[in-house]
Amino acid sequence: MHVEFNGRQSFVHKQIIADIADDQPVLIAGPTASGKSALALEIAETHGGVIVNADASQIYNCWQIITACPDAEERQRAPHLLFGHVAYDQRYSAGHWARDLRKVLNQGDRPILVGGTGLYFSAAIEGLAEIPETPADIRSAGDERSLQELINHLDAETRHQIDLSNRARVQRAWEVQTATGKSLLHWQKNKTVALIEADQAH
Repeated sequence: MHVEFNGRQSFVHKQIIADIADDQPVLIAGPTASGKSALALEIAETHGGVIVNADASQIYNCWQIITACPDAEERQRAPHLLFGHVAYDQRYSAGHWARDLRKVLNQGDRPILVGGTGLYFSAAIEGLAEIPETPADIRSAGDERSLQELINHLDAETRHQIDLSNRARVQRAWEVQTATGKSLLHWQKNKTVALIEADQAH
């Protein structure tokens, strides 16, 4: 089960923790300052496991205080992974995070995913469309085209599936199709295998 945590801490913590098997992956999602980190730490200390960051803003090494990354005392109480491990100027996507998570899972410790980035959780339990990165020259070419020009070059299926008034989405679809020769929908339909089985997680 995926825990959507809303901050009713001590009583909710006890109820949730009582139901968790020691080998179950745990996914804790919710907004900033809702008590997710405290719950994750309590689970790690009482049931074991490693706390894995699932918040896109906490992966960078320059935003430790602003994003409420775990402090030194918390890191001593339980292992914390994928926090502040990426340089501020490094490109990092959900695909990068999924590959890093796979390495964590291969270590064999029970993962306790905690964060607020929905795409990361989706990548973990549903798989991810691993779309090749768009070359800079194609992105620049897309920037120069009008919305209608971009739409005109999309395949019919994609035109019917995306919001054609949303330039960012239209251009993204155009870039993928231009760079790969395959539609955005093709890539989205061919997701990677889920890293964590949703029915086996708490």
